[in-house]
Amino acid sequence: MLDKRKKEILQAVIDEYINTAEPVSSGTLVKKYGLDYSSATVRNELAELESTGYLDKPHTSAGRIPSEKGYRFYVDELIKEDDISLEEIKYIQNKLSTKVNEIEELTKIATSTLSEITHYTTVAIGPKTETQIIDEIKFVLLGSRMLMIVIVTDSGLIKETIIKYDQDITISQVETLNNLFNSKLKGKPLSKIDKPMEEYILAEITYSIDVIKPIIEQINKVIQDENSIYLQGTNKAFDLPEFKSLDIAKNFINVLDTKELVLDMLDSGVAKDINVYIGDENDNERLKDFSIVTFKHSIGDKDLGTIGIIGPKRMDYSKVISVMKYLSKKMKEKDM
Repeated sequence: MLDKRKKEILQAVIDEYINTAEPVSSGTLVKKYGLDYSSATVRNELAELESTGYLDKPHTSAGRIPSEKGYRFYVDELIKEDDISLEEIKYIQNKLSTKVNEIEELTKIATSTLSEITHYTTVAIGPKTETQIIDEIKFVLLGSRMLMIVIVTDSGLIKETIIKYDQDITISQVETLNNLFNSKLKGKPLSKIDKPMEEYILAEITYSIDVIKPIIEQINKVIQDENSIYLQGTNKAFDLPEFKSLDIAKNFINVLDTKELVLDMLDSGVAKDINVYIGDENDNERLKDFSIVTFKHSIGDKDLGTIGIIGPKRMDYSKVISVMKYLSKKMKEKDM
């Protein structure tokens, strides 16, 4: 366990390195951070923090930089969780005051707001489709041979698809479809639209299988579609010194272009407010150069998905976590 002095010096090193991206010397700490210790004492403490793995020393510099162990201690023990200004609070309140009717709208607003305030790249996914409870299935005739299906879940998730037929569909048939599907599926998870349900509906319906079969197929297809991914502020990453490295920049783009990797990255969070993964703490080798901070957002007890930030290990964790916590709190209060 670090004593008070080591904690104070480690926090100063990390704060300075986050601000400047330059290795930090003992002289800089004494001058800029008002430490009540001599330069010699600070040098000794820096050496001890390096020997115990909290700091690294680049070969070409007399200064130190935080290690992943140092960042982890900083996040767990030293971080300020009120690093959010009144202006930023008002900005979030104003953004979230917009009336929205769908989860996707709220998620997009939250994702862009987080990126605008923190200046990092943000990504988000909606809730897992198969766990959503069906609130309504609506069939709408768009023309004599075109049928739109709209599935609305209890959390406001909306899935829709359109079917074109080679034969006319009547208003009476549409009413029958609405009654049958809602009576059997309302209140059930989307995952319940399975093979037995398909067979039941085909047995119950009194008209052509050519009408019903495409409906079942399209509903299953739209349900099984992977979560939509919302991305904001990709270009912000390339303003950061770390992304001047061509290898890191290319890896960053490839990560964001790999949908499965982004979904895994956001879906790995445990059930707590904020999850922070620093460098090697990420399971996937392609994420080792980055830190990822995520939170699962909700309204009441309804899971609305996950929002996260991906950036360098030299991330402003204090700002990111403070903004995320306030954003999460305000989203929970949102009325939809």
